[in-house]
Amino acid sequence: MKTEDFKAISDNIPHEPGVYRFLDVDGTILYVGKAKSLKNRLTSYFGDKKHTQYKTVLLTRNSAKIEYTVVETEHDALLLENSLIKKFQPRYNVMLKDGKSYTYICIKNEPFPRVFFTRRMIRDGSFYFGPYTSKYRVNILLEIIKKLFQLRTCSLNLTTDNINKGRFKVCLEYHIKNCLGPCEGFESESEYDAKIDQVKNILKGNLGGVKRYITDTMKKHAEHLEFEQAQVLKEKLIAFEDYQSSSTVVSTTIQDIDVFAITKDDQMAYVNYLKIINGALINTDIAEMLMNLDDDPADLLSFVIPTIRERFESVAPEVIVPMDIQLPDTKIIITVPQRGDKKKLLELAEKNIDYFIMQKKRDEISHQKKVSSSERILTTLKKDLRMDVVPLHIECFDNSNIQGTNPVSSCVVFKNAKPSNKDYRHFNVKTVEGPNDFASMEEVVYRRYKRLLDEEKSLPQLIIIDGGKGQLSSAVQSLEKLGILDKVTVIGIAKQLEEIFFPGDSLPLYINKKSESLKLIQQARNEAHRFAISFHRDQRSKNFLGTQLTNIPGIGKVTAEKLLIKFGSVTKMRASDPAEIEQLIGKANAKKVLDFFEE
Repeated sequence: MKTEDFKAISDNIPHEPGVYRFLDVDGTILYVGKAKSLKNRLTSYFGDKKHTQYKTVLLTRNSAKIEYTVVETEHDALLLENSLIKKFQPRYNVMLKDGKSYTYICIKNEPFPRVFFTRRMIRDGSFYFGPYTSKYRVNILLEIIKKLFQLRTCSLNLTTDNINKGRFKVCLEYHIKNCLGPCEGFESESEYDAKIDQVKNILKGNLGGVKRYITDTMKKHAEHLEFEQAQVLKEKLIAFEDYQSSSTVVSTTIQDIDVFAITKDDQMAYVNYLKIINGALINTDIAEMLMNLDDDPADLLSFVIPTIRERFESVAPEVIVPMDIQLPDTKIIITVPQRGDKKKLLELAEKNIDYFIMQKKRDEISHQKKVSSSERILTTLKKDLRMDVVPLHIECFDNSNIQGTNPVSSCVVFKNAKPSNKDYRHFNVKTVEGPNDFASMEEVVYRRYKRLLDEEKSLPQLIIIDGGKGQLSSAVQSLEKLGILDKVTVIGIAKQLEEIFFPGDSLPLYINKKSESLKLIQQARNEAHRFAISFHRDQRSKNFLGTQLTNIPGIGKVTAEKLLIKFGSVTKMRASDPAEIEQLIGKANAKKVLDFFEE
């Protein structure tokens, strides 16, 4: 929208509070904002361009229309603004980054509820506690719950009818005293539910009630002279007190509050949330927001606090923030502390953000170093081999056979100078008889790239052949047949002097032995050799066993395969129980095999 177009409608814009919307030519909402005075706020977008943010210039340039809604109060404007942003998620409003995978503890809605870790919330009446940003903390909670309360872990349908009909039997968990056997009626539902109530208290942070429950139950056992049960509970009480002492108690005077601190730079805003229950810090999270036009810290907090409280199911009556803000829920007490415990909590939240940003920068630097290391090596390799492109995708071939038996080949793949194991391939040589490395190389190179071409997959920039001029020439023949020799760089590496050979060049290239590029070529060659040897060993072992078995009179291929799959080797078969062989292939065949081994 041009300035003159705005001036044409500006006289009709009121000075009252309200919410305004910028729309493009298609009617899509680009930005939603609130204002004490709609007229003054909208006029500011079309003022002196020298003092206007570039993003604001883009917004007005891409807008075709402005709509606004007049409301009674600023608070009404805040409510409507939040509602519209959630509904339409305009591109120029602040964007809350939420790529995290949160974890929850679920108390299942079922008879004798299970308590378990999950990443999915299913709205079936079950209780979910969290989200937890640290799986380590979830594991600690589940471990203390398991230690204090013997809860079932099975998924049996423990209805009263099923239990009374005796449809279930206790399992190992009962015998090792991890469960009290509700499946056979050894524990009543009321007793079990009393424990679940205490689990909820732990997950809510109400640790005092759990301690009283354990203490009272322990005293009842002692009064009934059930000293063994009382001793077990005493040990559990000690474990619980250890857990309670390890919880971060931040204040003995503060009860249930939420703490929010904010820091921002040119692009991002970071909000740290501390959830305090009964004076103990039970959860924390850092929200990242990508700023667009909204960069006022108070407005950013007003936007993000309701979202975070909803995510963490917070009902704390008070929030601590670094500045005065407005929230949609007017019942929430907003405190901007100047001193005391609440001020210390706010400083703790601010310190958390500083640590988070510091760690994020370290991670980015570390990632850049890794990337630059790969780029440096590949750039050097490109230069050493006189290539036109950086070899991001490298493939290396090697053959393996012993006196021509079981000839196999391997192809290993490196991407960005790192092995890509999922792309490794091995080949049984099909058309070559006897020890012929040249023909074997020609076959497997042809098969490899014929398939890539048929499947329309990308070719490597560099192909390495383990061997001298002979193996390289064989590979070149296959590449010429496929018509791709001019699309790739292919080299051979001879083992003794680490000479690099190029097609059609009788003189080898010698790369400095300390060069990173030569080390990468050697790594690919060694990996191809290892992969080929490993595959060859497996094939030789299988074929040897299969040959021995099929040489036994009366033992066919199917029976031999059964024995091969079961035992894997003749040595293991000889050492096995004859009854096991008989059970697998029958009495008559087992006798033939055993008689053969005894000869």
